[in-house]
Amino acid sequence: MSDATTGTTPRGTGDLRSRMLEAAEDLLAESPDNDVSTRAVCEAVGVKQPVLYRLFGDKNGLLTALVAHGFERYIGRKQGLAVTDDPVADLRAGWDDHVDFALSNRALYRLMFSPVLPEVPETAARIFDLLKRTLERCAAVGALRIPAEEAAQAILAANVGVTLSLLSQPERFADPALPTRVRDAVFASCLDESAAAAAPAGDRLAGAARQLEAQLRQRSGPLGEAETALLLVWLRTLQQQDGLRQDGLRQQDDPARS
Repeated sequence: MSDATTGTTPRGTGDLRSRMLEAAEDLLAESPDNDVSTRAVCEAVGVKQPVLYRLFGDKNGLLTALVAHGFERYIGRKQGLAVTDDPVADLRAGWDDHVDFALSNRALYRLMFSPVLPEVPETAARIFDLLKRTLERCAAVGALRIPAEEAAQAILAANVGVTLSLLSQPERFADPALPTRVRDAVFASCLDESAAAAAPAGDRLAGAARQLEAQLRQRSGPLGEAETALLLVWLRTLQQQDGLRQDGLRQQDDPARS
């Protein structure tokens, strides 16, 4: 049986659709090849295959629904995490919880984050939004080096990548400290927790622009809607100009890239 948790409702007591998803998840967890047959799902809940086709369309529809169900459970977990006054600590807790969810739901996680389905459920985009929201809190306290969108892409890609490696190749990636090392490395590229770090004037300007933008997006200020929109455009321009400046400096350091 799967070791996944589904809240307070005992497994097998929900409606027919929920019971079929539970059966599919259990069979997936027990499968040596990470696959499940529609016939086995129907036998597990005591119905004929036309019932499955009526509810899900086909096997891909069943798996897509199972992935969406998994993301809903994942999001519920994320929303249950404590929100503290330290957004960077919350970000670390979110990374660690992601790994813990995967280790507790190995087969389901592989299905959720592996490119095997023809389409990704809409619920998958919500985990990116939750991560970005925490990063915007980091930006609001001046702890973010790069825009929240870019940081979210880097962190989620690294989090999913190292976790899939642990699950798919456990013999090669056997070090239990690996997720923490990867986390610390990618966080170092996105975050700046040192208030004493002396940054160049351009970096300070871009950082202040990111911080003010994040604060404006989190709460309403004395400006009107049009004034706020214009200020946000200016703040984004300051950040983009700093990015162009840094690209120019990197090209000077590496003439081969010019």
